[in-house]
Amino acid sequence: MVTISRPRRLGHFEAAQARLRGNLFDPGCATRLVLDRIGDKWTVLVVMSLSDGPMRFSELRGRLGQVAPKVLTQTLRRMERDGLVTREVFAEVPPRVDYTLTDLGQSLIEPIIVLGDWAEVNVGRITAAQEAYDAREG
Repeated sequence: MVTISRPRRLGHFEAAQARLRGNLFDPGCATRLVLDRIGDKWTVLVVMSLSDGPMRFSELRGRLGQVAPKVLTQTLRRMERDGLVTREVFAEVPPRVDYTLTDLGQSLIEPIIVLGDWAEVNVGRITAAQEAYDAREG
């Protein structure tokens, strides 16, 4: 005996979630832009730095090392636009600006830790593979 079941109808919430979820393999999907953003080395390092709590621009720059002020400013602005950080300006002399991860930004901490751990564990193997490739391909 063959039983045919009907596809379950999605409720309003589930249907809305399905529409909001991106498709990584769709070339026109904004998910690729999101991956580009969170795959940027400065974004990753800013998220990790702010995972300990709010920081001032100068503290962030010092922690990251060798990032140009313009590049850090651009990264923070993009992250603020994407809803990953908030920027709070204090009326002090000199002006003070604190950056804090939003809930959305905090949700990146765990995946970034996993990727960072993987990179630290495998950097030697990748470097060896690159050297072998370069020697072979000259």
